[in-house]
Amino acid sequence: MPATKDRTGRSRAMPRPFTLWREVLTAYAAPALTAGAAAVATGQRDLALAAVTSIAGTSAAVAFLVGAWLRNGGRPRRWTTGLPKVVVAVVLVVAATGAAALLGWCAARWLPAHTLAPVGVRPERLRIDLPLSAALATAVVTLRWRSTVAR
Repeated sequence: MPATKDRTGRSRAMPRPFTLWREVLTAYAAPALTAGAAAVATGQRDLALAAVTSIAGTSAAVAFLVGAWLRNGGRPRRWTTGLPKVVVAVVLVVAATGAAALLGWCAARWLPAHTLAPVGVRPERLRIDLPLSAALATAVVTLRWRSTVAR
């Protein structure tokens, strides 16, 4: 048996390389489509607006920030590759969700007093939309990135 034989087997598919722009595009499109479909199905205009703004926008922004930080110019940090991928995902999800919750809380209080928001816009949605979108985007991007990085 040659020393160069693939011991992982031929049936195991290689993951696609981690491409940040593709992850950001997916992070925007997936929640925009699902929340938009829910808005159409339930007739909620505020959810339809939030689907393409706060929900999908937060997901895309968080996917970009977390993905760029994880990539770090192609040099992964030791703890992001040494710990189990679930632990890395949980740590980053907690950090991103906490930051997004603080931002959502501040924005929900500041926006009504300082902007001329249309009648249908409910800024209190930001308290839920931002942390939830940040948590989901962080988990997906972290797990996707980690599946493409060799230990």
